[in-house]
Amino acid sequence: MFVRLTIAVSALVVAVGGCSVGTAESPPRPGETTAPAVQVPLPGDEARTLVVPFDAYNFSPAETVTIEGAEDLLIRDCMRGRRMPWKVVPLPAAEDIEPQHRRRYGVIEPRIARIFGYQTPLDRPSVARYNAARKDRRAQLSPAARRAAYGDPAEDAVGCLKQAREHLSKGAPNVDAPLFNKLIGQTFDRSQRDGDVVAAFRAWSACMKEKGIHYPAPLAAITDKRWMNAGGPSRQEITAAETDVRCKERTDLVSIWAAAEKRIQQDAVRAHAAHFRALKTSKDQQLKAARQVLARP
Repeated sequence: MFVRLTIAVSALVVAVGGCSVGTAESPPRPGETTAPAVQVPLPGDEARTLVVPFDAYNFSPAETVTIEGAEDLLIRDCMRGRRMPWKVVPLPAAEDIEPQHRRRYGVIEPRIARIFGYQTPLDRPSVARYNAARKDRRAQLSPAARRAAYGDPAEDAVGCLKQAREHLSKGAPNVDAPLFNKLIGQTFDRSQRDGDVVAAFRAWSACMKEKGIHYPAPLAAITDKRWMNAGGPSRQEITAAETDVRCKERTDLVSIWAAAEKRIQQDAVRAHAAHFRALKTSKDQQLKAARQVLARP
């Protein structure tokens, strides 16, 4: 059984912070009618180096792209057998792919805060092209080709995508995805009540207050409804986000919070050892199968 797990915490923060779009433009400034084109920065080391123990059991964005790439090739072969068209989409550049925990603790990258404030960063060009091409491909399929690719529950027809996923997950153990997602949420909530983290929140909040910005904790800042502006971040938002990042650095908040999550998640792994062994085996086998498909001549 193919299971692609997601970090529910990160997804929640991203959803509140705005939507990523497939263009490389800067947000509009006050008084501007159009935004000048800018190069979207590469993800910073602050985001790339942030890891938690559950990462070993979950698919990162980069690993998800690996799975999708293998599925693409398997679907192409299946569609050929059905005499249907299928255009394989080139994978994005590895360095462009979103880090797994970019917004786990709010905004943590100075360059991102300076350009996007609390908004979700725009996709890097190769990722934008990849997402757009996949969307366009599905839209351009004929009804018959779409049924062949994705199946049709009404007709009990098995699509090539399902066959591809069955190929990649063959022999992998079944996993309890709801339990894992439950543990993700529970451990994240518990980390925010950890004594060291609470103290770090207080220090961060005091640092923000020095600049006239009032929030009790980082997630309150990134989820402020004032920042849910489709027109792009205001100067006030950018100032708040930049101050936020500086205060995180000054108080060592990210390191303290990550250390607390490490302790809490490791406890959860020990408490549910069999569950996590199955998750790890399933993930590793699916990735191995995907890489074998991608390595075919």
